[in-house]
Amino acid sequence: MAVELAKHYNTVILSADSRQFYKELSIGTAKPSNEQLQTVQHYFINNKHISELYGAGHFEKDAIALLDELFKTRHLVFMVGGSGLYINAVLNGVDDFAEVPNALRESLNKQFEEKGLAWLQNEVKKTDDLYFNSVDINNPQRLIRALEVSWHTGLPYSSFLNKGKTERNFTPIKILINTKREKLYAQINKRVDEMMKNGLLQEAEQFKPQRNFNALKTVGYKELYDYFDGKYNLETAIEKIKQHTRNYAKRQITWFKNKDKFEEFEPSEKEKIIRYIDTVIQTT
Repeated sequence: MAVELAKHYNTVILSADSRQFYKELSIGTAKPSNEQLQTVQHYFINNKHISELYGAGHFEKDAIALLDELFKTRHLVFMVGGSGLYINAVLNGVDDFAEVPNALRESLNKQFEEKGLAWLQNEVKKTDDLYFNSVDINNPQRLIRALEVSWHTGLPYSSFLNKGKTERNFTPIKILINTKREKLYAQINKRVDEMMKNGLLQEAEQFKPQRNFNALKTVGYKELYDYFDGKYNLETAIEKIKQHTRNYAKRQITWFKNKDKFEEFEPSEKEKIIRYIDTVIQTT
């Protein structure tokens, strides 16, 4: 849909998918095809290595600088992806955290691997009970992020959050592509099967030595590393990839519905979306 719309408006696409940044990962991140990339110019795809940390704050800084340049010659630009934190960073800014030393982050990751999720949850609860009661406590990346900021600054992670909206020099047109849950889940299951046929197992195996990089701690890779570790067979790993992807999609939809006002459309409603975009442009 994004490619079709960008062609219609003769413009470009900014990817806001936090895993498509990485050059080495293609199958498990479901990047646009080479044909799509050649049809419409894309930014923030294949621009980082898996060894690099590239958070929402980095993305905000780079995306805003790029948009400032693009809007000199274009009236409309599409930003597309499912990473809500990254999209929100561009729309509303991110909270100003101090840079955390890599050594501290590595130490926390090592302790988490040795002591487990319960230890991590308990440390965050002790450090910042307010954040603990609002975060997904089964997401170790979020917990580690909160803990590293708290330990580095000596302040609760929650004290850095929600410090007011950042002013932007553009008007966002917010569109959510959604469809019936059973159709979405069937498409997810089919896509996972296609990824496996296209070599996802081999891609995950190739980067097994780098499995502790943040880029590889994501659905599609984590389950295959559990298979390599003998935790379950390949068939079970594939089913878990499907299940976890469905769970993630559900959380994405909930996040976008609750976070802000997005206009919803079915994936087939291209002309309707165009009419909506044109109406917003004419009234702003």
